[in-house]
Amino acid sequence: MTEYSSRMHTHRERYGLLWRFHLDWALLMGLLALMSVALLVVYSAGGQDYMVQQSMRFALGIAAMIVIAQVPPRLLKLWAPALYVIGIIMLVIVDVVGVIGKGAQRWLDLGFIRFQPSELMKIAVPMLLAWYFADRPLPPRLTHIAIAGGLILLPVGLIALQPDLGTALLIAASGFMVLWLAGLPWQLLLAGGIGVAGLAPLLWYFYMLDYQRQRVLTFLDPESDPLGAGYHIIQSKIAIGSGGLYGKGYFQGTQSQLEFVPERHTDFIFAVIGEEFGLLGGLVLLALFAFIIIRGLYIANQAQDTFSRLLAGALALTFFVYVFVNMGMVSGILPVVGVPLPLVSYGGTAAVTLLAGFGVLMSVHTHRRLLTS
Repeated sequence: MTEYSSRMHTHRERYGLLWRFHLDWALLMGLLALMSVALLVVYSAGGQDYMVQQSMRFALGIAAMIVIAQVPPRLLKLWAPALYVIGIIMLVIVDVVGVIGKGAQRWLDLGFIRFQPSELMKIAVPMLLAWYFADRPLPPRLTHIAIAGGLILLPVGLIALQPDLGTALLIAASGFMVLWLAGLPWQLLLAGGIGVAGLAPLLWYFYMLDYQRQRVLTFLDPESDPLGAGYHIIQSKIAIGSGGLYGKGYFQGTQSQLEFVPERHTDFIFAVIGEEFGLLGGLVLLALFAFIIIRGLYIANQAQDTFSRLLAGALALTFFVYVFVNMGMVSGILPVVGVPLPLVSYGGTAAVTLLAGFGVLMSVHTHRRLLTS
């Protein structure tokens, strides 16, 4: 038996089926634990039908994760430009003939399912930027940063037109993470922050819609309209605060079970967790999120090439941004921007996309192990 064959045999014995299917066992266990918690909370917040539907979506997402995990990073790199172009074309189609729901035009009706193309860009944008910087000198030059900025702003602008400011900001964050990991100079970062602050008045008067301005005003003073614009956040904070240390118990949350908390099974599901499971339940959830994020960063650190390292790091850090923004808006420290709690809030396209992203992380890690052998 050759040395290579011997090492392959050792890996098969050590990792078994997980190794054969290119699955990272630690990340998989963390994700399964998080999805199990999510189904319990969705059952409490929405009922059995919602839990069954979410289970089916998780199953579809896990299937997508397993499929993508089999694809070597070199093929992901090869497909990155095509995926980005397809995503841009779909966003243009959505802006022209997309399905309108709740005042926004975000979906394509495929007959058997409504698909939200902006979710695809959560993977396509970091993949394209990782591809762009992979074969260029790092830290990036000013010209390369400017081109990358254009590649980020194009989908962000199309999504903002839908309008979907929350998703647009998250996609901008995913692109920024690649830039940051590639070595974006702090002077440019500081100048960008000052520039955004300087443009804020123009955005306020000439771009933001009335309901978006109202969200910012409500964030600053939710008690100014307790039965109107401030109702969501006030009820959410009451629910979280009333949970105390141990919570009121499963199905015992008065704010959530009596439907005082709006969108309790989607964007505001963390308020249900806080009320029914208290501070300890919230900390357990945070521990699960922290484990997944740290594992993602570990995978990025172990990656063997620039493309894999940038892509894995950006996906892990963007997942952190999702968690931070949702918990921030539900607890009242950030404006409400319609961002779901990743893999916990009820929703189809977002869950499938996130799990597909974790398939990319597993591909990066397990194929690295194979190459090392």
